[in-house]
Amino acid sequence: MRKLMLRSCLFAGTALIAGSPALAQTTQISEDEIVVTAQNRVENVQDVPIAIQVVSGDTLEKAGISDFSGIQQVAPAVQIVQDTNLTRVTVRGVGTNDNAETQDTSIAVNIDGEYINRPTVLNAGLFDLSRVEVLRGPQGTLYGRNATGGAINFITRKPGKDLGFNLTASYGNFDHVLVQGGVDVPFGDIGGIRIAGTYSKRDGYFSHPNITIRTGDDYTRGGRLSLVLRPTDALTIDAAVEHVASDRLLAAQAYANFNSGPGFNAAFAPGATCNQNGFVRVGADTRLVVCIPQNTNALASIDRGNYLAPARSPSVQEQRTTAVRGRVSYDFGGATLTYTGGYRTTDESFDAALAPAYTFKNFANDVDTQSHELRINGGKAGGIQWQAGAFHFNEELDIERGLFNGPPYLPAFLLGANGGYINYFDRQVSSSSWAVFAQTDIPLTETLTAVVGARYTWDDRSAVFNVYGSGIANPTSPLNNTGPVRITAAPLSVQRPSASAQKFTWLAGLNYQPDADTLVYAKVSTGFKAGGFDSVGAYAPESNTAYEAGIKRGFGGSNFINLSGFYYDYKDLQASVLLDNSIGGQVFNAGKARIWGIELDASFKVLENGRFTASVNYLDSKYQDFLASYAVFCASSTLPSGCVTGLGDVDSNATAAPIVQPNLAGNRPPQSPRWVLAAGYEHRFDLGGSGSITPSVSSRYKSSYFVDIFNYNDSRQKAFFQTDASIEWRSANDKFGVQAFVRNLEDNQPLTYAGFTAAGNDDIYVWQFGTPRTYGVRLSLDF
Repeated sequence: MRKLMLRSCLFAGTALIAGSPALAQTTQISEDEIVVTAQNRVENVQDVPIAIQVVSGDTLEKAGISDFSGIQQVAPAVQIVQDTNLTRVTVRGVGTNDNAETQDTSIAVNIDGEYINRPTVLNAGLFDLSRVEVLRGPQGTLYGRNATGGAINFITRKPGKDLGFNLTASYGNFDHVLVQGGVDVPFGDIGGIRIAGTYSKRDGYFSHPNITIRTGDDYTRGGRLSLVLRPTDALTIDAAVEHVASDRLLAAQAYANFNSGPGFNAAFAPGATCNQNGFVRVGADTRLVVCIPQNTNALASIDRGNYLAPARSPSVQEQRTTAVRGRVSYDFGGATLTYTGGYRTTDESFDAALAPAYTFKNFANDVDTQSHELRINGGKAGGIQWQAGAFHFNEELDIERGLFNGPPYLPAFLLGANGGYINYFDRQVSSSSWAVFAQTDIPLTETLTAVVGARYTWDDRSAVFNVYGSGIANPTSPLNNTGPVRITAAPLSVQRPSASAQKFTWLAGLNYQPDADTLVYAKVSTGFKAGGFDSVGAYAPESNTAYEAGIKRGFGGSNFINLSGFYYDYKDLQASVLLDNSIGGQVFNAGKARIWGIELDASFKVLENGRFTASVNYLDSKYQDFLASYAVFCASSTLPSGCVTGLGDVDSNATAAPIVQPNLAGNRPPQSPRWVLAAGYEHRFDLGGSGSITPSVSSRYKSSYFVDIFNYNDSRQKAFFQTDASIEWRSANDKFGVQAFVRNLEDNQPLTYAGFTAAGNDDIYVWQFGTPRTYGVRLSLDF
């Protein structure tokens, strides 16, 4: 521990003067400015009063990033985790950790202005990108969908003005083949097209002693056709159509069983009175015992690369997504009118193997979305700059799935000869959002500018819930044992829940620029995440009031130091709470949180061809008031035979016992490490006519964090380092390149998901882990 603390302190100190190519994505070894469009106008990133990190497409290619979860390799302030087929994003301690199809994400994700909402759709492969912009803090007065925590904008590569071709191909361990590239075909002076594609095929990262197949593999193919037309100086048309197909054996859950059955280990059992192996009794009512795994240490026994998989593994996912996007802008001289729209359809089929022996059988998981934005902006640098617009988003979900079990893992008499469903869902959900927004920059003096913005949002959501109940026998012929089959019988009842909300959000700030290289800014902004409903009723939106101040200081070219501080007052947290045994979990606006932090980013050129970059992120986040639920209910103060320990599990002898609702005040939100540090160095050595050699090394440090709201010991990831290194040769004309690389040199596989679940006689702790060490070679061509 002392060695780790010493290493962390030394790392923090050197990070202030050192940097990382994993952060230098915001720069190149040149004097070029970094240009972004985060405020819907082309400007130097150092002139944008937003805590923003920019990652170039070249950096993404060199890092071998082909999916959304890989972004955190090059943007350390973003926490991205994978939970079976769901991708979850957290920025500054704000994220969404619920699986409900009626909830929105706290971080807005856009591809060329197209808003993407579902955590399943974020699995789609990303390729041929020009850059990625990570905006921290509430967004909404400038464009698109409102968000409480931030936005991530992916900007794809557009057709070039000249005939061109680029290709990168890499091969690495786990038999990983990754090929990406594109061709530019110009149409004279009026535009052109670009045809781009990606291919990724890789063996699974995880092996298992109880099954012969590895899990966590990848087989993704995708293509995109992009069009740019500029028939006049005033008119610009951008359009693209893309299709991505992914087939994966999802990473199996590691698990420990605290009761009986597969994976059971008596060394982890709570004991007869819930006082052994880290279990803790909560509550003093003699009718009730709540037995929670507060201090268990089962995770320490898991080999993160080779562990027992659920008995019905593997989990199989097939996803097909097609998107059409377009942007049309016309410059009237004093103002520019722009329309941006997108349509996406995603069809997904997946069977998720859950510990110890369940299958979450999915018969439908289809998402259709469309987003539209009309915006007008005008003004000029040094004067009043303004913009206003309207936004519409619509989403249609069709979900049908059931939690299945049966022989040989469950006695036939419990659910029928062919097993059956613990529960079964058939739901169609429609969501619609309308918004108007505006923002204006008003110069007060030559150096001081006031910024004001406002947004009004209308959200509506409705659904059809076909209710089938629980304990449904599998509808197959006797003893056929063909596995789970779709329910065709009429539902027991049909629910038609709905929810709507309207919200005014705003921004007010001041920008001070004493010279061309310095920007000091301070602002207050508000954000919200739409409400929704469950099988009982509606819940309101979450809201966030954010206070932020920062300074951006340039030192010529792409040399800079940026420092920002923020404070969030987060209210009406949407929390899943158990209040009624007969109903189960419900979502309520149950809490609030206080989050503050300090962030520093720096990049400096060293000598003629070297660059240091650095990032230091400190985060202090706590729930101030958060009602949750523990659930293990027994008829006496001791645990009688048959009483099941766990979270969300009710014993039949305790119908009169109240449910304990603990207040988790003081706990840290999931995926909120106190420290995230990154630093590194790269240097290009000129070999004259023989080209150049560029070695680079970067390292990231994350302090400990939890991945659940309860802050259980078995949901805690210890502090860790991950280091990447590479060496690349480039030809003298810069058209050819060869790179050797290693990523995650320490082979640390951090905890990405953890959850404790009680269902029947199963009291299960499950985990999922990050990517192990990878290495390989990469070839690149650029003509």
